[in-house]
Amino acid sequence: VQLQASGGGLVQSGGSLRLACEVSGFPLDYYVITWFRQAPGKEREGVSGISTSEGMTYYRDSVKDRFIISTDGAKNTVYLQMNRLKPEDTGVYICAAIWRRSVTKTSWYLENRYDNWGQGTLVTVSS
Repeated sequence: VQLQASGGGLVQSGGSLRLACEVSGFPLDYYVITWFRQAPGKEREGVSGISTSEGMTYYRDSVKDRFIISTDGAKNTVYLQMNRLKPEDTGVYICAAIWRRSVTKTSWYLENRYDNWGQGTLVTVSS
């Protein structure tokens, strides 16, 4: 099981970026894939998750109207389209996976539920 994140970079406030999490070793349908982020000096937090089998998407409140999570089954990849970026969105973005029945809408953001982690990709939003 491997998750490979990419797409980070430096962008001005108000700009957009699209992150990709390429998954190998298992089909997306069996797992919930979630993006976490960690800003300097802060705890890791769940940003957005998706369960293709359940048809569910999850967002933290601060990104709900700006970010869109999606999947490409043919590429076994999860995307996070980030629009109207703000400096507080800065951080290392990491994708993680857990068996689809292990989290719900009230627990998807809890990092201790996840047992498969990729490396991070750095997003820096300048003001």
